[in-house]
Amino acid sequence: MTERKKYQRRTSSDEKWRKKAGNIIKAELKRKGIAYAELAELLKAVEVDETGLNVGNKLSRGTFSFIFAMQCFEVMGIKIIRLD
Repeated sequence: MTERKKYQRRTSSDEKWRKKAGNIIKAELKRKGIAYAELAELLKAVEVDETGLNVGNKLSRGTFSFIFAMQCFEVMGIKIIRLD
């Protein structure tokens, strides 16, 4: 008998973490003067195919993988991540 995969439901307490995750990347974009569409173009260098609209939606929802966050930081030239 195979074990069924359990999916973790998102809770309302997760909302603050999703918001913070998106805000961290948005703050770096603002500091660098990079728009969502520009970030989407930069992400092509690391083989990430996104539109500016998709990037904006991901950051607004705060629902993206840490891999995506690292890819964003890489293409923006961010070496130190500010968590506050």
